[in-house]
Amino acid sequence: MTTIIWPKQFSPVEDAENIKKACQGWGTDEKAIISILGHRNLFQRKLVRLAFQEIYHQDLLQQLKCELSGNLERAISLWTLDPADRDAVLANETLQKSDPDYRVIIEIACIRSPEDLLAVKRAYKFRYKHSLEEDLASFTTADIRKVVILQLLVGVTSAYRYDGDEFDETVAQSEASTLHQEIHGKAFNNEEVIRILSTRSQAQLNATFNIYKDIYGHSINKGFPGGDYFSTLRTVIRCIRDPKKYFAKVLRSAINLEETNEDALSRVIVTRAEKDLKDIKELYLKRNNISVDEAVAREWSGD
Repeated sequence: MTTIIWPKQFSPVEDAENIKKACQGWGTDEKAIISILGHRNLFQRKLVRLAFQEIYHQDLLQQLKCELSGNLERAISLWTLDPADRDAVLANETLQKSDPDYRVIIEIACIRSPEDLLAVKRAYKFRYKHSLEEDLASFTTADIRKVVILQLLVGVTSAYRYDGDEFDETVAQSEASTLHQEIHGKAFNNEEVIRILSTRSQAQLNATFNIYKDIYGHSINKGFPGGDYFSTLRTVIRCIRDPKKYFAKVLRSAINLEETNEDALSRVIVTRAEKDLKDIKELYLKRNNISVDEAVAREWSGD
């Protein structure tokens, strides 16, 4: 296996050369690749990728795909991509499945900042030559419940929300009442629910959710009717209300399954590593009495 000689300071050229060395010979030195890319931030990874292209006239991602496989290849490839491009890939992957995991779309639409979401949609359009909203809307189904889910997803994905802290308490009180009536009323009108969730800022919606709890004595997610639509609606609300708590729950669900959900686990860790993973891990430890590191090491083996 290749022996890595670390430079005294970060050098994208030396990193690119060491990755190339790790890919040569009888077997790929996977630990060397992890040691390099796993300890580089977003800006550094971008420089390494550019250096690799300039030196070897090959995309680093293509080299990694040839040398690695399985969950390791997926995690390293996602980690190496720019965040907007990574989200575009994740969204497209889930939409290609016969049973899409709509949580992926909701996380991108409801947790990313307005500017980040816009960048994701641009990256998606550049990669796939059509828009994310188009691909969501192109699903055809005779099941009215699925149609409503897609309307909700298109609504939150099409949004460009105000990103400040200000909110209108009068609007919050009015829309808390509207949400209660539309969710629990006999004549359910999804259009009003979608309008509120897809046009209001996070601050405004959290004010609405807080007032809802004050008025009705329980959180808005309590007492939802059953079904896929309300499960999707609950995920949207959780992502808007408390993203860190939501991700801690996704990690717990992914790890506690009889067969670990590797896609969900790697998605959360890779996409939040440079944002709020530290806080998510602290929440996970507090709620599960075991650290994420220990839980992952217990469930997974190898690289």
